[in-house]
Amino acid sequence: MDVLRPTLIRIGGRVYRKTLIREQACQLEEEEEDFCAGPGDCADEPCDAFVVEETEKGFQCRVEVPSPLYKYIIGKKGETKKRLETETRTSISIPKPGVEGEIVITGQHRSGVISARTRIDVLLDSFRKKQPFTHFLSFALNQPAIQEKFLQFKEEVLEKCSQDHGVSSSLFQNPAKLHLTLGTLVLLNEQEIQKACDLLQRCKEDFVDQIAGGEPLTVEVAGVEYMNDDPAMTDVLYAKVHMKDGSDRLQLIADQLVERFVASGLMLKEWDRVKLHATVMNTLFRKDPSAEERNNAMTGKSSFKERESFNGRNILKLFENFCFGEVQLDSVRLSQRFSSDASGYYATSGQLTFS
Repeated sequence: MDVLRPTLIRIGGRVYRKTLIREQACQLEEEEEDFCAGPGDCADEPCDAFVVEETEKGFQCRVEVPSPLYKYIIGKKGETKKRLETETRTSISIPKPGVEGEIVITGQHRSGVISARTRIDVLLDSFRKKQPFTHFLSFALNQPAIQEKFLQFKEEVLEKCSQDHGVSSSLFQNPAKLHLTLGTLVLLNEQEIQKACDLLQRCKEDFVDQIAGGEPLTVEVAGVEYMNDDPAMTDVLYAKVHMKDGSDRLQLIADQLVERFVASGLMLKEWDRVKLHATVMNTLFRKDPSAEERNNAMTGKSSFKERESFNGRNILKLFENFCFGEVQLDSVRLSQRFSSDASGYYATSGQLTFS
């Protein structure tokens, strides 16, 4: 990190500079991070981003934190928690590991409680971004007719292009899990999953019903395209999708859903517009058939180093206009990563229906 241009973090309408204070080889295998107040901020002023209660002994603030993140507040041998308490002159109570609850910050001075809460928010924001995603918003494309055409595509590609570098059956998507990904989420407990489900229903009422008109969207899946710069070194090949009636309703729903989820803090902004695509071949599948990658291809730091690209030039030439068929999209699903339901598709934690 450039110390002269530190990363800026926005929390509750305020801006903070993230400063690396030391590195430790510890069980967390993470860099410990702290913060300095950014321009326009004063840690001694009351902050309306959270509630600080006055008590008989001073002040108190509660913050809901998923249990998997407790360890980042505690630190190795409790060092992070001790440092926060010492520097802010507060006491920080954390539930036992695995027990969902609230972290409670208490102190004699309001400014100290606010400072501790703000530091905890910055730590949580930083480490949450490093968690592998657990769920994603998706449109299922695994209807029988689409699966049948996909299997035909796979058979013909292997028949005509198996001699091309890197092309093998291990690259192909599981037909039962064909889908469009709108965006990925890190949901670490049942409360966060419920929050995402509730937001889906509000989106339905606020704009989805109006755009979809209460009916399924007829979409055509046709043509293939690659994601990286050189078709001879392809990592992801995807099928293109478009509305049968030529409208942009599917794109509008996707973009507005992501916008809402980003605004809620449940999703990170990756692109200005959602790239609607259905992955059909992916070099991540070569080693892990259940692999799923973020829209911005940031699944893991080592994923791309371990990839073995394939030569997709012939596939692109021969199957440029391959038609996978039409599909009726009638719901947006909150899909759970690394899971399967009775149909073979990802388990659904919640969904928004068009009808």
